[in-house]
Amino acid sequence: MSSSNSPADPAAAPDVDRELMRALARDGRASFTELAERVGLSVSAVHQRVRRLEQRGLITGYAAQLDAKALGLPMAAFVSITPIDVAQPDDAPARLAHLTAIEACHSVAGVESYILKVRVAGPDALEALLQEIRAAANVTTRTTVVLSTFYEDRPPL
Repeated sequence: MSSSNSPADPAAAPDVDRELMRALARDGRASFTELAERVGLSVSAVHQRVRRLEQRGLITGYAAQLDAKALGLPMAAFVSITPIDVAQPDDAPARLAHLTAIEACHSVAGVESYILKVRVAGPDALEALLQEIRAAANVTTRTTVVLSTFYEDRPPL
């Protein structure tokens, strides 16, 4: 099966495509020239491969990585939420979408329904955010504050 017809599975990608994805995950601003030198192909071949990887859904976008501490948001925490009334609609992600301090929302199996990753300026801001979460989604919360992060946002390759 050719790489252009294979499913959107990074394991099914040829080694060159995997190396291109790794390089772009580390530096989404890398030029086609830099990528070509890295994988030993022509610039036009790299351009075609990257375009195919995008079309197949293996590369879904490019983003700037922001320094949360420099932005005044040094405190990260994980907030597990559980509905107070299990008969209520399961719409917590929609009810919380307006809270920009929530960086990620994961549906999970277990006691909690969702785990949120949040970033705030400090303990007072976290306390206020928890009150907002409880009120907006009618949930209870259990919070774990992050002391330090050794790695994050690692590419899956």
